[in-house]
Amino acid sequence: MLIARVLGELVATQKHSSHEGCKLLVVQPLNLDGSDRGDAVVAVDAVDAGAGDRVLLVTEGFSAMTSVGRPQSPIEMAVIGFINHLDLSGDAIPAPIPAEDKPARKKKPQR
Repeated sequence: MLIARVLGELVATQKHSSHEGCKLLVVQPLNLDGSDRGDAVVAVDAVDAGAGDRVLLVTEGFSAMTSVGRPQSPIEMAVIGFINHLDLSGDAIPAPIPAEDKPARKKKPQR
């Protein structure tokens, strides 16, 4: 599950028949500090979210399909809830490890 911000709606005149009547949203996944996390994605809306809303996003197919009541449908992501408030204690977010303290990555043997 991810935190995301709704950027807007997506209109598709041609789509899979199981998506008929579903609202599609363009959402931007977020880091805990509110910064963007990767690229924006398309998700089926299960909660009638709108542009600017902070939402919960499921990114696993079965969870996404069942949360919008469309089992066996080709859905990878779905918006399943609104975030009204996010409260993080200082201990909940680990401090970044300085580069000099990070353990060296082991190289995988080449085959």
